[in-house]
Amino acid sequence: MPPAADPANAPETPPEASLAQSAGDARRARRRTGQAGLEEQKRAFLRLVSHELRTPLNSILGFSEIIAAELYGPLGAPQYKEYAEIIRMSGKKLLKLVNQVLEIGRLEGVELEVGPEAIEPAFEAAVFGAAGDFVRGVHSRIIEGPDLPLVLADPWGLRTVLTHLVQNAAAFSPDDGEVRLRAEARDGWVDLFVEDDGDGVDAADLPRLMRPFEQGENALVRRVEGAGLGLPICELTCRAMGARLALSSEPGKGLVAKVSLKVA
Repeated sequence: MPPAADPANAPETPPEASLAQSAGDARRARRRTGQAGLEEQKRAFLRLVSHELRTPLNSILGFSEIIAAELYGPLGAPQYKEYAEIIRMSGKKLLKLVNQVLEIGRLEGVELEVGPEAIEPAFEAAVFGAAGDFVRGVHSRIIEGPDLPLVLADPWGLRTVLTHLVQNAAAFSPDDGEVRLRAEARDGWVDLFVEDDGDGVDAADLPRLMRPFEQGENALVRRVEGAGLGLPICELTCRAMGARLALSSEPGKGLVAKVSLKVA
């Protein structure tokens, strides 16, 4: 058995190597400190935006609703009521945008706590949450199938994803179109589908729809007002739950959004 090495006889680390290692450690420490500082700045910014934008917007919405409803008596000229309604609707759009931007920032790098969730109540909640988007004769249909197992999901996250997908499908459906919700179980997963009968989109344009604020040139993105944040919020929420979101489409054949969740 060879004798143990004597630490006293071990070769000394060259001073240059020690200096280089120290410099590398210092750079890594500064990088970690800088990243922590950026995260704190982002949180502070989100808190500021949440208060400084939401507070006046809530006042605009509240007082415009009071004026439009003529709670304190008639306004006189009918145009005043019309203008108050325009203010209210514009305020609602801006508040929705603020909430979506804040949601994008909140979800980045977050892991949501998941537990057993049922599919049917989530489908029903999504259709109810998107009720205001079913206009022009567009309607929804939940396709019933065999009994499904519970899935691992965050209850808020699952309903948020499905509501956004149903809203998106309703917005891009043709007049009297149908939004379909269905689910299929496979090998430890459950796939949830939200389908529409819209114009569809070229497969090469699908990745663009997943990027925040991306408007692109396709009618799927341009035809309806919005900042293009609904699908990115769905993608981030799915990641935070350990789920997967995939889009598929062909021009003229609508869009299919598939959310894959692990069986509980």
